[in-house]
Amino acid sequence: ESEYISELLGRPVVKVFNMLLGYTLKHNGKAAGEKGRIAVSVAGDNDEHKKIAAELVDQMGFDTVDGGSLALSWRQEPGTPAFCTELNAEELELALPKAEKGKGPARRDFIIDQLIKADPPASHEETVALMRSGSSGNLI
Repeated sequence: ESEYISELLGRPVVKVFNMLLGYTLKHNGKAAGEKGRIAVSVAGDNDEHKKIAAELVDQMGFDTVDGGSLALSWRQEPGTPAFCTELNAEELELALPKAEKGKGPARRDFIIDQLIKADPPASHEETVALMRSGSSGNLI
């Protein structure tokens, strides 16, 4: 999808921020070097553009992990171990290669179904826990 968008726009695309919940972006950024800092994958085909994106991510309070090329950016899509799981850099580096091509959509749908059924609505912490469990395949 990201490659298609890049072609459609006629511009390079850097995929970043798609793997964080709004709450995470608003409340969970931390100063560089602070313990418990969440990491974000930065995927794209231009290293200079990825470097600029990484600087922006750092300013917003998150670490970055190189997510590879735009063709590999599916590894940070819904239903993968990296998506909305609030991992640190070391954990994210391990999670990205664990993504299984083609399995994300079913896992995504399962997670969304669980969130819809939650009564009362899932808290942020419960949502992240569900994302971690469902994306790893533990619940599916």
